[in-house]
Amino acid sequence: METLLSPSALLSPLRGSKKPSPGAVSCSLRKQTPPTQAGVAWSGDGASSGAGSWASFLHHGLAAAALSLALTLAPAPAPVAASEFDVLNDGPPADTYVVDDAGVLSRVTKSDVKRLARDLEARKNIRINFVTVRKLTSKADAFEYADQVLEKWYPTVEAGSNKGIVVLVTSQKEGAITGGPEFVKAVGDAILDATVSENLPVLATDEKYNEAIYSTAKRLVAAIDGLEDPGGPAFQESKRESNYKSKQETEEKRGQFTLVVGGLLVIAFVVPMAQYYAYISKK
Repeated sequence: METLLSPSALLSPLRGSKKPSPGAVSCSLRKQTPPTQAGVAWSGDGASSGAGSWASFLHHGLAAAALSLALTLAPAPAPVAASEFDVLNDGPPADTYVVDDAGVLSRVTKSDVKRLARDLEARKNIRINFVTVRKLTSKADAFEYADQVLEKWYPTVEAGSNKGIVVLVTSQKEGAITGGPEFVKAVGDAILDATVSENLPVLATDEKYNEAIYSTAKRLVAAIDGLEDPGGPAFQESKRESNYKSKQETEEKRGQFTLVVGGLLVIAFVVPMAQYYAYISKK
């Protein structure tokens, strides 16, 4: 009777196996069930108590369910972001004209830039590629990296003569433009210098990356088409101006600083002395 009523004998039919002979239950379970399955946790030794085996079974079952739920609800790992080296190795974009490695350009900006660049290439046989990167680790500045991109994407003078590269580095708030002889001649040194010193850095400082790229594209296309220069953003519109104080503002800040420091000195010396004299007078 003890064998028939033992927890191990009662649980064995739940496992879908035939009823084993008394005394061989624990051995049979160990042989049929791999050590990594949950059955080992709740079956245990044939001599273990029924309450303990059920508690162990429930404990491991809940833990397995929690782990399964966590794996199910966990977000998928984010894709690995490209780097400046990936931009070099991937080559020029086939038909988008934009490599937004920094991830700062909107879909509308990409579409507008693509439309301008594709139309320009169809009419003038001059191609401009636009690249954004978060930071540079291999080159000192955006100009060196732009030259590197041009040489990597178009290794020969013939292949790169009519190509232009616009680079915007978001962390450094700077940009650069380079290109082959035909591209540089079509744009002109004046517009190249103005675009690099106005459109890209000024708007990037304000984190207006979409406007920086699109306004640069419009300015370069206008120069190649021989149209009037649309110009760039004025420096007074940039937040850079807030970094420079006028002489009057400097004097006002200096006066306020002197007043605050003087007040602190009075508190530091007068209050302790007053407390000291009050203590002496009590004695």
